[in-house]
Amino acid sequence: MTMIAMFLKELDQEAVSTRKMLSIVPADKFNWQPHPKSMTVLRLATHIAELPSWVGLALTTSELDFGVGDYQPATINTTADLLNLLEKNLEDAKTHLLAATEDQLEESWTLRNGDTIYSTTPKSETIRHAYCQIVHHRAQLGVFLRLLDIPIPGCYGPSADEMGLY
Repeated sequence: MTMIAMFLKELDQEAVSTRKMLSIVPADKFNWQPHPKSMTVLRLATHIAELPSWVGLALTTSELDFGVGDYQPATINTTADLLNLLEKNLEDAKTHLLAATEDQLEESWTLRNGDTIYSTTPKSETIRHAYCQIVHHRAQLGVFLRLLDIPIPGCYGPSADEMGLY
């Protein structure tokens, strides 16, 4: 199996769990945060929905410079908006992966903030990192929702809520 085929398969698999998690985010809790240093539920959920866009970013650019400061998060007012953003970014990721070549995955990609370079890795590693970020932040969102007493869906099997435990 090629790397591109593996990335497409994993994107589809993780999209299932990500949809389940984002679909239970209540709009009336968008501004809640468990700690002043934590993101709000809305910011975290929006970040999760945006992360698939990093596939296209990695494949069409050579770097991301946070120092440029032109990022504007999507406007999200409802849970449906979150899911629509996710679907748009999943489709964009698939489109870019289907158009990519294996050689392109070996090209360098840099993450920086002005002169400070955080990493320079092959584009394949940038995509892998984006997928890891989706899983990481989805789990973080699960903790936020658990603290709000919202039953959590299972990702890789049934959750304690789905099994009626505790």
